[in-house]
Amino acid sequence: MNTALLAVRALWKREVLKFVRDKSRIFGALAQPLGFWLLLGFGFERSFRAPAAAGSELSYIEFLFPGIVALIILFTAIFSTISIVEERKSGFLQAALVAPTSRLTLVFGNTLGGTSLAVVETLLFLLLLPVIGVIPSVTSISLVLLTTILIGVAFTSLGFIIAWRMDSTRGFHAIMNLFLLPLWLLSGAPFPIDGASPVLRWIMVVNPVTYAVDALRQAIYWPSTAVEPFVSLPAALAITFVFALAMLALAAHSIRKPLYGLA
Repeated sequence: MNTALLAVRALWKREVLKFVRDKSRIFGALAQPLGFWLLLGFGFERSFRAPAAAGSELSYIEFLFPGIVALIILFTAIFSTISIVEERKSGFLQAALVAPTSRLTLVFGNTLGGTSLAVVETLLFLLLLPVIGVIPSVTSISLVLLTTILIGVAFTSLGFIIAWRMDSTRGFHAIMNLFLLPLWLLSGAPFPIDGASPVLRWIMVVNPVTYAVDALRQAIYWPSTAVEPFVSLPAALAITFVFALAMLALAAHSIRKPLYGLA
């Protein structure tokens, strides 16, 4: 047990150090979602009416904020798990697989590292909340961090599952964009569920990221309600927890298969 915990800690620390030392990753993980937020938020400000709760007014840039938090976590998952593809070529993964510890340490170490980075980046982005007139409470920040951890585990685990079977970074990016961006776009992050067509609405209802974004939106404005919630906060957190647990279990199952390109 001690050996496994030390291995997980070493892998977590390695992910964090790689991120801190790579300035382009820090810039890309924060600047791109920030650009989306400003471009979409101000660009559609006059042509989009966000569905505010009764007795409140909500600008589109405020409505979009929780979705951008989810997008930051998404990009963090992409950047943190792409290293699995790169480390296959460098030989690090092959060495880790023959180490005297369980393969599950690779899953938990990488997932913990990616989730930790997502939490840090979310905290940095939350510093912009006063810009849109929101002063979060301690409870609100705690709920946001809890939701961020669950989304981080889910997205990083999904990234791990995909990266484990990829042999090139180009293929990884293509598959990740195929899975993650539609999950985000059809989650109620950039546009409300109520305004979607019936077909898209059904897709959004079964999309687990919908409930993650809904949990973020409720947590940020807690205890008030800026937007009518899709489901209650406990229900949204419960569904997000199940989603994260399912992705982590699939990642743990996928690592039992041979590493791509090896017998």
